[in-house]
Amino acid sequence: MKAITLRDFGGPEMMQLSEVEKPSPDDGQVLVKVMNSSVNRPDIIQREGNYPPPPGDSEILGLEVAGVVESNGNNANRFKPGDRVVALVGGGGYAEFALAREDHAMSIPDSVSFEQAACICETYITAYLNLFMLGEVQGKPSVLIHGGGGGVATAAIQLCRALTPDTEIIVTASSAKLERVAQQGADHVIDYREQDFAVEIKGITAGRGVDVILDHIGAKYLQPNMKSLALAGTLMLIGVMGGIKAELNLATMMVKRQRIIGSVLRSRPVAEKAAIISQFESNVIPLFAAGKIEPLVDASFALKDAAEAHRLMEQGGHFGKIILSNQE
Repeated sequence: MKAITLRDFGGPEMMQLSEVEKPSPDDGQVLVKVMNSSVNRPDIIQREGNYPPPPGDSEILGLEVAGVVESNGNNANRFKPGDRVVALVGGGGYAEFALAREDHAMSIPDSVSFEQAACICETYITAYLNLFMLGEVQGKPSVLIHGGGGGVATAAIQLCRALTPDTEIIVTASSAKLERVAQQGADHVIDYREQDFAVEIKGITAGRGVDVILDHIGAKYLQPNMKSLALAGTLMLIGVMGGIKAELNLATMMVKRQRIIGSVLRSRPVAEKAAIISQFESNVIPLFAAGKIEPLVDASFALKDAAEAHRLMEQGGHFGKIILSNQE
């Protein structure tokens, strides 16, 4: 089969289309004929040599696939060949075929295209896990979501609007994306390049602060994030694009009973990921089927042009997801 491989760690130019051995499903796995996969920020970090796949997973890039079941391994009976599925994978998405654990796959609703389905697993599950399962945002007065044009942020806005409609949604974004972020359902949009978001949060919430923050920046935003948190608020840290080390006033954190929760999805135990996916499938997939949530596709590239897709993500101008396609 064809797949994207790396000549070495480094920039997008290290990616190449290669012929590799087609995998075979093991116990509890399905082999998926990949129609579409997607590009995620961790793919870039892995390409640079800083995010190896979990032991036993494919070293081929790609964390999610949408396609058709090709064959089943032993004790994999939920899906049959020909079923349309979307799956969270530990690696292997940038290929014509990929292995997925049966309990990490979900049926694609009839109304959802393969391109749209390829947007679901990494970003929507990440947003759901961190805001609803860990951050417990449901029913809270307010939430702050950083990086308004990215896949996780747009997913988070949509999920909050659908699942906790009374929660005030505040989003930071670049000036070029402010209007589109507002159109997604944000109540307030802050231009992080021109405005101090901690000051703006204080004004928007009348000094109270926000209950939950979803942040992928890390060190650079730690102090303004803590200033922006309400009493007993929670900072969900899902990335460190802005650095890994920062000072923290522990006394203030204690007095205000605030929480900081670090969270990644890929390295969790397979049974834990299966439980997360099961809850997501019950609570969120029906929203896709009903058209209440619609994944945003910014751009689509043929698999052979994966390097160009990475360059687009690194430029940061996209809004929503960047898709790779095996479809003609």
